[in-house]
Amino acid sequence: MSPTVTIDAAAIHSRKPSTKQELIAANIKLLIEQLEAGKSEALTRYLTAMSRFHRYSFGNVLEIARQMPSATRVAGFWTWKNLGRSVNAGAKGIRILAPIVGVKRKKDEEAEKDITQQNTRALLGFRNAYVFDISQTNGVDLPEMREVSGDPGENIERLSAFLAAQGIALVYNPKIAPALGMSYGGRIAILPGQAKAEEFSTLVHETAHEILHKAERRTATTKTVRETEAEAVAFVVGKAVGLVTGTASADYIHLYHGNASLLAESLEVIQQTASVILAALEPPLPNEEEQGREVIGEAA
Repeated sequence: MSPTVTIDAAAIHSRKPSTKQELIAANIKLLIEQLEAGKSEALTRYLTAMSRFHRYSFGNVLEIARQMPSATRVAGFWTWKNLGRSVNAGAKGIRILAPIVGVKRKKDEEAEKDITQQNTRALLGFRNAYVFDISQTNGVDLPEMREVSGDPGENIERLSAFLAAQGIALVYNPKIAPALGMSYGGRIAILPGQAKAEEFSTLVHETAHEILHKAERRTATTKTVRETEAEAVAFVVGKAVGLVTGTASADYIHLYHGNASLLAESLEVIQQTASVILAALEPPLPNEEEQGREVIGEAA
């Protein structure tokens, strides 16, 4: 177990971090500052836009998938208008069932007993309604959360090798969309087609889940805690290898209702996990590679 690292703000600002533990401490401090600053403008715009989309019933989700399997974000004609997008001319709507809600008037004798509740809303039936996928519209781009950028170099391969050494299977599966990654306990699935920086960040996030959130600890923590810890590790490691993270991790943690206080409570496990992953990303020394070849030669 790595010792707990105390963040010394003055020391960090006075000189460039020279050790792995100082680098981890500096990056955690930066993430805490971002979380304390509150939601970024990008996240606020994203949440405002997403609030305009309805949550569809299971039956309607199946109908949407049946009629347009490639659909990713659907809304009605006027919702798209309010978001600054127009439905393409000739686009075929996706039929769903919309509830018809009316007012049920109470009988006079019942109304007299409780004059504050004269009438009640009641479901009268359903009607056909039509929605359109974003691919059937044009106009201004929808707000998006910030993404990680940069070049992770050989670190994806090194982290993959580390996972293999730990007996953790890594697969690339398009069926997990819209999730970017999934941790199953002994197996990680990554959505293919991501930019390299996003792929690496996602892989670190899921690796942190594998290290931190199995068996007893998974049942003893909330989803908010687990996502805060995993994304904090991804932020720390990403910054350490030179990725441009901006507020992407802070936005993600805010999205899961995490905050600086929650992160501080998990400080030790975040530091330890980031340290383990960064150690796995260090390139082998020349003499280590030579030793490895000698051992292979002896085995042959």
